[in-house]
Amino acid sequence: MEFRHLRYFLALAEELHFGRAAQRLSISQPPLSLNIQQLEASVGAQLFTRNSRGVQLTAAGQAFVPAARALLAQASDAAREAREVAEGQAGELHIGFAGTMLYCGLPQLLARFQASHPRLKLVLLEMSSSEQLSELVRDRLDVGFVHTPRVPPGFDQVLVVSQPLVACLPQSHALAQASSLGLDQLRGEPLVVVSRTVSPDYHARILSECEQAGWLPPAVHELRHWLSVVSLVSQGLGVALVPQALQKSALAGVAFVPLAQADVRYDTRCLWRSGRDQMALKDFVQAVSADFVRAG
Repeated sequence: MEFRHLRYFLALAEELHFGRAAQRLSISQPPLSLNIQQLEASVGAQLFTRNSRGVQLTAAGQAFVPAARALLAQASDAAREAREVAEGQAGELHIGFAGTMLYCGLPQLLARFQASHPRLKLVLLEMSSSEQLSELVRDRLDVGFVHTPRVPPGFDQVLVVSQPLVACLPQSHALAQASSLGLDQLRGEPLVVVSRTVSPDYHARILSECEQAGWLPPAVHELRHWLSVVSLVSQGLGVALVPQALQKSALAGVAFVPLAQADVRYDTRCLWRSGRDQMALKDFVQAVSADFVRAG
């Protein structure tokens, strides 16, 4: 059974006349008759009766009409879905991101991109950079926003955000109102950081910066999320070095003070597999470049 057989069947079922059905299909009567015979052989039942009074549907033919229409509709829907996926207008795009991207313009980018691709499903997954790298390599993510320079082989990247790290202090801290401060001024303070397992690059970088400034924290509190870091600082349990964008979190009880070391920065890269034949991914990367790279 072929879709051609179904189209020919429905034309004849609606016209109940071989001549009119053939004309509607832009074919001659013999090919129409042959295709109906082939369909009946495939179904294993007579679908039409033919006599001097014309053409009539049998009981089997009447039962077959809604099924034939449904099969053709499903085929049409499947073809449309395939075209829209090929054009980047349908399907799914799995996007990984670290939490700080929520304060760096990612929600606005996603809203604009979704408006231009309304049938495309955006699947958002908040993950650490290490988790994203693992999922990207396994092709469980299409694109990721990571805070690490460790880009796996076979991936393209673009730097989307480069922001300074700032000191995050309890609002009651003696340096909370300073215009800027050096890392050496935090000597003796407990340090709150994102854990080594979640963000090994950031964790190592922060401890290295403290060591270069001539001190090591007496205690290090390791948490999984940036907002947890800021919240713990707000309770007076330590200080932290956090991306500047977290100032937009508007959490009470903390102050953000610029560092005198302007080169202490926090970079975010967008990663995707090289040569991926996925129009939705290409469109998304283009949107990222337009929104972040040009803005930067």
